[in-house]
Amino acid sequence: MSTSIMAKEAAEAPSIIANQLVGNLDLCVDLGQQIRDFDPAYVYMVGRGSSDHAGVFAKYLIEIEANLPVCAAAPSVNSVYGQTLKLDKALVIVISQSGRSPDILAQTRAAKASGAFCVALVNDQTSPLAEIVDFVLPLRANEEKAVAATKSYLATLSAILQMVACWKQDEKLLTALNDLPAQMQQAAEDATQLTTEFVAPLKHCVVLGRGFGYAISREIALKLKEVCSVHAEAFSSAEFLHGPVTLVEKKLAIVDISVQDESYASHCEQIAEVKRRGATICSLTHNDKSMHPRVAALAILQRFYLDIEKIAVEMGLDPDSPVGLKKVTQTV
Repeated sequence: MSTSIMAKEAAEAPSIIANQLVGNLDLCVDLGQQIRDFDPAYVYMVGRGSSDHAGVFAKYLIEIEANLPVCAAAPSVNSVYGQTLKLDKALVIVISQSGRSPDILAQTRAAKASGAFCVALVNDQTSPLAEIVDFVLPLRANEEKAVAATKSYLATLSAILQMVACWKQDEKLLTALNDLPAQMQQAAEDATQLTTEFVAPLKHCVVLGRGFGYAISREIALKLKEVCSVHAEAFSSAEFLHGPVTLVEKKLAIVDISVQDESYASHCEQIAEVKRRGATICSLTHNDKSMHPRVAALAILQRFYLDIEKIAVEMGLDPDSPVGLKKVTQTV
């Protein structure tokens, strides 16, 4: 049993999310009503690093379930280039664990000043970010000490799911969220999927997913870089066939993220094609076929976080303090 902080924090995620879903329910019901009253024309996501990756998950969820276009902010447009966007019809969702990065704060202030309805998903409710926005939805992930985010990222995804479920008054998704902590705990107890034998020889690899699988593939690629010093790039499995697939001819290693939802059949076809071309494949998926397809990605991540921490330790690396990284990154 690993004693790293990263492993302990990743293992806490099911209980963190169970408490969050109960603690935030009334807030999400209130927030859902406020969003319906505001009636946004589109959604604008603000975040960096893992928070930006959570925004990709939010994009798929909101576009599929709420039928609104979602775009990602380029915070430097405001903080570096000094430009202010017209966001008066936007629901602006700002995701940050610390709520203290100067560029994120500058972007949020500008959005608020333009008339946007601003919501912060933030772990530190005493942060400057919480004072700027119209509504704070706390992540309730407690302090996260390991540099590589695990429980806070998973808590962000569950907060997004609960927010959207209450906004759209989706009873099936709300019911599915009640089962999520137990399903994540089962994933934590399931067999290893990503192994040291696969990762240790790698200098480069590609992470492929489709839809929600692609959303979390960006986070998985980041963790391979952060924790194991493996250069990893994330692609939609469909997009990968439009050019980058030529890399497979050099016996490329591919981490396959298979979410068993509406995208599953076409994704499997694309994985079969790169395998036919000679790629080495490691598949990460969820084993509980009863899971609601919108929450399944969290079970995959739960298992992955525990696997990647173990791999780092076996490779002689420190998963808690990757070289050259800090917990809070201050960017302008």
